[in-house]
Amino acid sequence: MSREIVAGVDGSPESLAAADWAAREALHRGLPLRLAHAWRWEPLDLPLVQDPDAQQRAAYAVLHEAEATISARHPGLALTAELLPDVPVTALLGTEDRAEMLVIGSRGHGAVAGFLLGSYGQRIIAASARPVVAVRSRDGEQAEPPSGYVLVGQLGSPEDSAAPLGFAFETAAARGAGVRAVRAWSLPPLYAYSPASMRLADEAGGLVPYEEKALREALAPWRERYPDVPVSEHVELGSAGQVLLSVSGGAQLLVVGRRARRGAVGSRIGSVAHAALHLAPCPVAVVPQG
Repeated sequence: MSREIVAGVDGSPESLAAADWAAREALHRGLPLRLAHAWRWEPLDLPLVQDPDAQQRAAYAVLHEAEATISARHPGLALTAELLPDVPVTALLGTEDRAEMLVIGSRGHGAVAGFLLGSYGQRIIAASARPVVAVRSRDGEQAEPPSGYVLVGQLGSPEDSAAPLGFAFETAAARGAGVRAVRAWSLPPLYAYSPASMRLADEAGGLVPYEEKALREALAPWRERYPDVPVSEHVELGSAGQVLLSVSGGAQLLVVGRRARRGAVGSRIGSVAHAALHLAPCPVAVVPQG
């Protein structure tokens, strides 16, 4: 089945911004865009006259208005629109079998307050098997910085970070942009020191060269696969979320990973993704990994 980008719309300025960002990304990648609006008739427990047909017409109006707006802004785009008869989270997650990525809107109050995802957005990001991009209203209205890069966090082994790195390189290649890869590290606690672990650091020339080597090794296969994508590396002592945010000012997109394994209390976004989603000054892609 051919892939497409799926953007959720609900009539809000944030969802229209998400659709506009998704349209530009679809053009970059040469993919079709599908606008999806979730609506299911559920009677309210209120003493009001409730007309399901009128509500369905209103739902179609939301979808068609978004379709007309995006079509007018991006006339060369392969665009379809679909009303999904389900609640938003289930409806959007149900499109994953054909989605290259899901794109959702997120309310934002500037670079300080950042994203206000709401329960729907958090649940979609936590449960999706596909990358999910969160876009604020101002991100849809503004073009990406012409010299901006795709910023990606690298954690753990090359295998651990393969999914977010692959997504970042693919996105950068489609946009003609570069990749800035960031690896944050911290001093191990005393009980974590062992002769074997310290021998590896000593062989690399110290802890900093060891972390730099780890980043180079994780990037190596992606540099080979995308030789035309410029790559810069950044290794810094600190928490992953703080280090990523400190260098995110010129980014077109911030890419972070999320553990795909479910815990005893369900899926979680993770602390790094949570920090990025709430504080990054650009759209954020959360990519399931592991």
